Amino acid sequence: MESVPPQDEKHVSEKTSPSNHSTDHVGSTEEVDLAAIPHPTSKLQRFANRLETIAGIEARGIERVPESERERKYAAKDYLYMAMIWFSANCTANNLTLGILGPIAYGLGFVDAMICCLFGTILGSCLTAYISTFGPVSGNRTLVIARYTMGWWPSKLCVALNLVIELGYGVVDTIVAGLILSAVNGSGMSVIVGIVVAALISWVVSTFGIKFFNMFERYTWIPQVCILFIFIGVASPYFDVKTPSAATGVTLIGNRLSYVFLSASGPLGWSAAAADFYVYFPPKAPRWVVFAMTASGLILGKLFVEFLGIGLGSGLALNPSWAAAQKVSTGALIVEALAPLGAFGNFCAVLLALGVVANNIPGTYSASLSFQLIGGWAAKIPRMVWSTVAVIIYTVCAIAGRAYLLLIFLNFLALIGYWTIIWITLTIEEEVIFRRKSGYNWAAWNEKSLLPVGLAALGAFLIGWVGAILGMDQTYFVGPIAILIGDYGADVGLPLAAAWSALTYPPLRYLELKHFGR
Repeated sequence: MESVPPQDEKHVSEKTSPSNHSTDHVGSTEEVDLAAIPHPTSKLQRFANRLETIAGIEARGIERVPESERERKYAAKDYLYMAMIWFSANCTANNLTLGILGPIAYGLGFVDAMICCLFGTILGSCLTAYISTFGPVSGNRTLVIARYTMGWWPSKLCVALNLVIELGYGVVDTIVAGLILSAVNGSGMSVIVGIVVAALISWVVSTFGIKFFNMFERYTWIPQVCILFIFIGVASPYFDVKTPSAATGVTLIGNRLSYVFLSASGPLGWSAAAADFYVYFPPKAPRWVVFAMTASGLILGKLFVEFLGIGLGSGLALNPSWAAAQKVSTGALIVEALAPLGAFGNFCAVLLALGVVANNIPGTYSASLSFQLIGGWAAKIPRMVWSTVAVIIYTVCAIAGRAYLLLIFLNFLALIGYWTIIWITLTIEEEVIFRRKSGYNWAAWNEKSLLPVGLAALGAFLIGWVGAILGMDQTYFVGPIAILIGDYGADVGLPLAAAWSALTYPPLRYLELKHFGR
């Protein structure tokens, strides 16, 4: 069996532990080092544990955190930190790009774009928040939880796709930071240098792990919010809030739909990492509180910045200097919008650029966990090593693709939404329909024989992708259903993917349970 040996839960049985709120072995007063790898089996793992003892670098990777090690009281402020983490990670300059796309890619007016962005962001954030609630109750990382729906082998498809997401976000984030820093320096600093600076900061924090990650995200939002309020004060007089959307009729409806679902894809990108940061929380943490804190942090953080991006995009037609800067890069546009402040405006732009790493660090952390889920051999390599590998990969890709930010962002975001909406749909149906009475045996996370076979999920997943392809509207392909909407088509791949997978999974899962019994 391709797995790391079950460590703290060696002999588990789906029948003897049916509850998804299991609290067996609770009440232990023994002090446990949660950040260490339990029962290390290799020299690298033992070395990682020594680093954790000496320097506080989190060694634990995909290994489950049992209930007995998480039974302690948490204050209300600890749950508030959940919202702060997500707000901080999304209140960053890279999300200006998504806002800018509303007016310039879809021709939407200021009000139209804001409304579409609002509803899309709420949709995506709530779905991601649902996935996050599994973290405390299970003690498992997000894509370990995926095994309970997708099965052992098909869940590796989710792992591969999540690596594309997190590494892709690393590319986008470092490019944004590099473009801003280069623009501030009047192109005297190469974009490459800015990319490397952002990547190095991301590497340091993500490698040290959850403790340092929480400390960083807890406070880094403060200067970002201050700078963004200054940004609003300087740039908002130049926003075009009156010009209506360019299209009319069915074409306008298509453009609105495309932007709603593009906006939803942004927060959906976090879904495959949403539970990663909550595995140390107590198993009895109220799911509704976890949901509310995660959703509110995502929604507020993203909308604050994306609405500002919509304003920038709307003002391009009225401000020749902004339009000229946008032709250079999005970073140049941000610097130009702050230009009335002179040297202080450049200082603000530098802080915005450095603040982008707050968005990049969680993704780098999650990518290191996904690498461990590739196979048993990968799980034996410590998380901190994989964190380094992730940073190297997206830094090289960012340097190569630094001239194509908007194109990468537009096509990349939509692809994120397609697969995550399918997986979330299957997870909801699995819990509501098939696990409503039996619950989950979270201790069986590493026992292939106790997990679903995954054929039903794989079949529904692929059928969902057929729906996504038929409904997608991208620069490289327009599906036959998408092209029917308006003059230019509309991207309805997201709802089609969700609907097709939702319709096919229940009968397929029923047949799987009848035939295999799991």
